[in-house]
Amino acid sequence: MVATLSENPILFLFIVAALGYFIGNIKIKGNSLGVAAILFTGLAFGTIDPSLQIPDIILQIGLSIFVYSIGLSSGPAFFAAYRKNGLRDFVFITAILTMASVVAALLGLLFGFSASAVTGIFAGSTTNTAALAGVIDLISNSYETAAATPLLEDVVVGYSFSYPMGVLGGMIAIVLFEKWLKVNYDKEAYDLRKEYPVANDLSSTSVLVTNAEITGITLRDLFKQHDWKVIFGRIKQDGQVSLAHWDMVLSAGDTVMIVGNQEELAQVTAVLGESIDSTLAYDRKLFDVQRIFISNPKVVGRTLASLNLNERYNAIITRIRRGDTDMLATGDTVLELGDRIRFIARREDLKALSAYFGDSYYASSKINLFSFGLGIALGLILGNIEFEFGSQISFKLGYAGGPLIVGLILGALRRTGPIVWTLPYSANVTLQQLGLILLLSTIGVRSGHAFVDSLSLEGLWYFMASGVISLLTAFSIMALGYKLMKIPFSLLIGMVANQPAILEFGTVRAKNSLPTIGFTRIFPIALILKIVIAQVVFLVLR
Repeated sequence: MVATLSENPILFLFIVAALGYFIGNIKIKGNSLGVAAILFTGLAFGTIDPSLQIPDIILQIGLSIFVYSIGLSSGPAFFAAYRKNGLRDFVFITAILTMASVVAALLGLLFGFSASAVTGIFAGSTTNTAALAGVIDLISNSYETAAATPLLEDVVVGYSFSYPMGVLGGMIAIVLFEKWLKVNYDKEAYDLRKEYPVANDLSSTSVLVTNAEITGITLRDLFKQHDWKVIFGRIKQDGQVSLAHWDMVLSAGDTVMIVGNQEELAQVTAVLGESIDSTLAYDRKLFDVQRIFISNPKVVGRTLASLNLNERYNAIITRIRRGDTDMLATGDTVLELGDRIRFIARREDLKALSAYFGDSYYASSKINLFSFGLGIALGLILGNIEFEFGSQISFKLGYAGGPLIVGLILGALRRTGPIVWTLPYSANVTLQQLGLILLLSTIGVRSGHAFVDSLSLEGLWYFMASGVISLLTAFSIMALGYKLMKIPFSLLIGMVANQPAILEFGTVRAKNSLPTIGFTRIFPIALILKIVIAQVVFLVLR
């Protein structure tokens, strides 16, 4: 069996992935590892026989696809967050990583570890392969082959023992702090719904206007006065049904249909009058309701306001469903491939509107291989550029940093002329899962080989030291971030998750995408800092 798997690495890859995914779905007291279980399954297989291997190119492909897809989906939120909290996040993660490097150095001095072993432990406990690669490159370029070989072995051994503990440390910290702080993920998602719309529980209501004080005031002015986050749909005035517009003036006795979350609906109802049961929602003689898919590339990446729909159609888009999330359709909402929009329009305009937006599920699910391939290629080119700080320190962003940064930029741009960079939601999720499976399977198997090869008392000390570093780093991020800096726990999960397995584990527990937003806010800065700090640690301790 071992011989068969060693001769068929692709078969071995999918056996690891399938078994790991199966184990990850097993729940114990309501908890499961999710896709992260693939990493530990690979680690177990890797300890069986050193001939069981998965080609490194699988790791590189998986890592590039995963981080690029994450970047595309998180680009807008990433830059919005950095405009608001960029300096704070930079100082925060710099302080945490500097502390981690000092702890690694002190433990190295305490246990008598070599400078190269300490550097490997730091890179592994912070789960950063790029930092390891940077140190290996530094050693290779600074020493003759005979002198470099033992140093490189120490770095790899330290990394191999500390990497699994780096992953476990992050997961342990999430679980412990989640229970200690009594985190309510649903409440956090609700509180952050305006900044990060991942939990908009939208509904609609009919309101009878009874407040005479609003008579003569346009809807535009009412929205400015009260900062409402709702959509007005059909309005019945003097027995006639029409669609709301900004210059419309309400009067006592009017009936309006409003879409929004329960809290906003209650606020609007309190100003206008009272909620009633009405047949207005079912009146489709003149205006009908329809849901259609966005599949026309010409409207993707554009705001609803820029489409000027009201100049051509008597229609209102009330809400947009993206993945599992319903969002209010505002003028600033940017359309993406695969969005499912709900609109109210004159019956005779329905066909034209469907044709305008595309309304093809097949087309809305396809990947534009030109833009996807070009984007990853640009990311890999950036990742291979060598940045130098003086004559001693240099680094490359690699297969993780380059595609992620390019993905973030292109995701924020959404389109450049006729090129649409973003992916349909369903395609993006699929690519993330595919990349993650390839990445975790390969890392697990590779770490298993090194783990067995390096079993020794010294290796046990490496493992313990990495546990201290990873737990201290994760605990510091959680404690300081939540208590001192008041960062929501759902975002802190992503900040702790400097490794995809931890991110997946945290996302499963949060049951929303907020950890991914935290991940993208910190990861690019953390990646660069870890690469630089690892080389500084080696140069200081050697």
